[in-house]
Amino acid sequence: MTEITIGLGIALSLILSEALGVTAGGIIVPGYIALYMHQPVQVVITLLAAIIVLGIVKILSRFIFIYGKRRMVLCIILGFILGYVSRHILYSPLDTVSLAVIGNIIPGLIANWMDRQGVVKTIAAILITAVIVQLMVMLISGGEIFV
Repeated sequence: MTEITIGLGIALSLILSEALGVTAGGIIVPGYIALYMHQPVQVVITLLAAIIVLGIVKILSRFIFIYGKRRMVLCIILGFILGYVSRHILYSPLDTVSLAVIGNIIPGLIANWMDRQGVVKTIAAILITAVIVQLMVMLISGGEIFV
């Protein structure tokens, strides 16, 4: 079901982008977020990591020229670093709730789109699209919530 979830997320993200002009944090983000809807702490940690990445990029852009591909790559690298920190430094094997971000590049992609279209608009588009994807997956899987 993972492939179906990612595929539905890509399709729905494309439709949303074309129809409304709002991107849900990158074309693959809604599918990945939908996979983790049953772990809301990880979704929140991922969104917080994206906001932190956005803040770092905004601060750095005061001192150095960051635009275009450089800005996107910087967002992805910083998101990757925060993901590494969340997986290896904040990790405790005794915890029942994971504090790891979702994916390796997801926080960076989200941060890049937050920079382009705004934080609230991006988070709203991600959550709405991910919920619709999860509902579609539930319909396909015969009502199973966690696939």
